[in-house]
Amino acid sequence: QVQLVESGGGLVQAGGSLRLSCAASGRTARLYAMGWFRQAPGKERNFVAAISRSGGSTYYADSVQGRFTISRNNAETTVYLQMNSLKPEDTAVYYCAADGSMLEVRTTPSYWGQGTQVTVSS
Repeated sequence: QVQLVESGGGLVQAGGSLRLSCAASGRTARLYAMGWFRQAPGKERNFVAAISRSGGSTYYADSVQGRFTISRNNAETTVYLQMNSLKPEDTAVYYCAADGSMLEVRTTPSYWGQGTQVTVSS
């Protein structure tokens, strides 16, 4: 079992930056691949980025490649999403996710956080 708590969302102008954090708790938190998803109003929840247990492998959705960076601090069991060059279409609730492998966390993660709102104004 792992519990996930996101923070860092807010309102930012287009072109600006935000950094989201996800604190993972639980005895086995370091053993999980981690990821971020987002859900805009009236739309499906979509994959954004994932990082392996060691942090050595990352994977991004095409829409954020080159603008967003996922990283993790295993000593603190925290995952970050640095978001640069933000666009109004990045506006969504962002969710942290965890599962045993990169494939699982990108497709059908077992664990979810409660979400944090990101709003990008034009």
